[in-house]
Amino acid sequence: MINSPANLRYFKYPRTYHLPWSPGATQDDKIIASIEYFCGKEVIVTEKLDGENSSIYCGHTHARAIDSAHHPSRAWIKDLWGRIRHKIPQGWRICGENMYAKHSILYHSLTTYFYVFAVYDEANICLSWDDTVLVSAELELETVPVLYRGMWDEKAIKACWTGKSVFNGEQEGYVVRSVSAFPHTKVFMDCVAKYVRAGHVDLGSQHWMSQVVVPNFLK
Repeated sequence: MINSPANLRYFKYPRTYHLPWSPGATQDDKIIASIEYFCGKEVIVTEKLDGENSSIYCGHTHARAIDSAHHPSRAWIKDLWGRIRHKIPQGWRICGENMYAKHSILYHSLTTYFYVFAVYDEANICLSWDDTVLVSAELELETVPVLYRGMWDEKAIKACWTGKSVFNGEQEGYVVRSVSAFPHTKVFMDCVAKYVRAGHVDLGSQHWMSQVVVPNFLK
């Protein structure tokens, strides 16, 4: 977290831990110690999209790193920010996936290049999923695809892995989170977890940012 010149705070999006059965966890990744927090709670499972984590505020936009530099793949989202920034309350931030450029997966039927997965208010509270959807709609933004909503059911959640994206491409994985709101603290590690496909990170390949930008396809 840093302070902006206008005395507004900017935050790096927290690290999302892997579910115990996630095959894509590497030696550098963290795995949640227990799924106990989710048990008996209503959760939402969304598709994990292969894009770049990005945050939009009224006065700034950045990738996961607050000091992220310019990159051609970030031009589209900067234009989006310029169009909606006046609608974002001071101190709030909209977190989502910048899907303009192909990373490891090429998508063939995206409906936009930015999908919201979280909204934080001025008190640094991650809004409930229902409020996230409402705020996104007010900003004319789309949210990440929902694969399951209901009480924690390990079998049903594991079934969210099909290998196929709803956007006509491979499926990177899925993310499970509490439907309810929660604070931006270490509680995040209990409230959000992910499943990532095996071999998603190819350590022998060139990083996508060093490659020629290939836009994903829109419908």
